[in-house]
Amino acid sequence: MRSLLMKNPVAIGASWIGLYLLLTVLPLLILLLYPPTPSDIRSFWTEFSVALGFLGLVMMALQFALTARINRIEASYGIDLILQFHRYISLAAFAFIILHPLILLVIRTEETLQLLSFFQAPWRARFAVIGTLALIILVVTSIWRKQLNIQYENWRILHGIMAVLAIGFGLAHALGVSYYLSLFWKGVLWSGIAVFALWLLVYVRLVKPYFMQKKPYLVETVVPQRGGVWNLVLRPRGHEGLRFQPGQFAWITLEISPFRMREHPFSFASSAEKPDRIEFGIKALGDFTKTIKDVKPGTKAFLDGPYGVFTSDRYENTAGFVLIAGGIGITPIYSILLTLADRNDERPMILIYSSKTREDITYREEIEALKNRLDLTVIHVLREPPDNWSGESGYVDRELLSRYIPKRPATRNYFICATPKMMDQVERALHDLDVPVTHVHMEHYNLV
Repeated sequence: MRSLLMKNPVAIGASWIGLYLLLTVLPLLILLLYPPTPSDIRSFWTEFSVALGFLGLVMMALQFALTARINRIEASYGIDLILQFHRYISLAAFAFIILHPLILLVIRTEETLQLLSFFQAPWRARFAVIGTLALIILVVTSIWRKQLNIQYENWRILHGIMAVLAIGFGLAHALGVSYYLSLFWKGVLWSGIAVFALWLLVYVRLVKPYFMQKKPYLVETVVPQRGGVWNLVLRPRGHEGLRFQPGQFAWITLEISPFRMREHPFSFASSAEKPDRIEFGIKALGDFTKTIKDVKPGTKAFLDGPYGVFTSDRYENTAGFVLIAGGIGITPIYSILLTLADRNDERPMILIYSSKTREDITYREEIEALKNRLDLTVIHVLREPPDNWSGESGYVDRELLSRYIPKRPATRNYFICATPKMMDQVERALHDLDVPVTHVHMEHYNLV
């Protein structure tokens, strides 16, 4: 029974959530051991505000674990879901920390009024102000990064600095007040939390790039594809290459040192059975991706990965697959098809591929050739079909899906990768068609 639970993605995911909740509240509960003497007991609202401050501080420290790309955690949820959780839980931590001084100001004791003057207040109060300002800058620049016109690489550096300042000055404030941290071992424990967060930052910024630098790749060629997509082809230099699962992705650093933190996530567009020749499908959309076509052969590259749970390898016991792609969302699905073809997979597969025009169908000829190696049915859906088009047109909706998915929908696993709007529409349609929610898997390709 235990081995079955350890292999169950739902059970593994639930265990990580339980561990997160435990790590969040445990330091707060430890503060209640050997509490202050009854004569020192403060009002309920004062204690409540302090509890919120400590809780927010722990949650901020745990954010470093969520963004460290720890494989064991990522394998349970996927990077996209973890980053969404990171964003929302950061806002919750921000709210708790902001409520801490606001409550103290509302109840307005003589002591809190004296803290309003920054230059006359004790250093512990000044540390609280500095840490709070750093946190405000962190949140504002994260939510409105694009509106503030902050480049992603510069924002990452600023994000890390502000996070360290927020936690460091927040902890210094708590130690300075020393109401609950007066005992030496409590101060050591909470300092250990800050050291743990700092170590995770060092791991991401220094340790991981160091090991990446030990396993470089060279650009072999850049191959143009339909739909404004370019395949970046890499060969490992001095090592066997990266082992990945079909449908996964990696962060790529081109030309510069991995310590520079100018990396970008892209899906593999090659077979997982051929790690000695790795390809990425990249659509020319932004400032960086538009330069991919100009990358010269021999350019040095570094990879951080693989990541992602959007892979057929997790569902070896399924009777077959329904793969639904829109635009550049075909890339991870194409990797799945190539890999299954190389493995001589005999299971039936249906590919529903939405494109704007016929000329926008990326990997059109390659997918057609895969029909000779797989039990593959391909349905192209064009939003702007030519006059002589006899296939499907319009959008991938409930009516279209009902014509192609199996009569027993629970016998298949469904993989969707497209724009958020299309994925939401397809997800709702599959739910209406009685596809179990546990059989639907989605990949978001905008992680920054």
